[in-house]
Amino acid sequence: MLYHVHVDTPSCIAIDPEIMRGTPVFKGTRVPVKILFDYLAGGDSIDEFLLDFPGVGRDQVASVLDAAGELVERQVANSA
Repeated sequence: MLYHVHVDTPSCIAIDPEIMRGTPVFKGTRVPVKILFDYLAGGDSIDEFLLDFPGVGRDQVASVLDAAGELVERQVANSA
């Protein structure tokens, strides 16, 4: 079963059709947020991600992870 949960876009994420065709990116960069999750899923650390993408700040990563956690919590609460 698929649930839709409305979430406000965190301020550290930009979604603009003129940047990467609207792919969510870290604000002020062209780095898609999904790459962070790809790194983590592949076993890489946040430090490795930050070394490879120096335009992204640790605070931005923390904000994205916090927002993702909140989204999961809301989705689980709505499915209960």
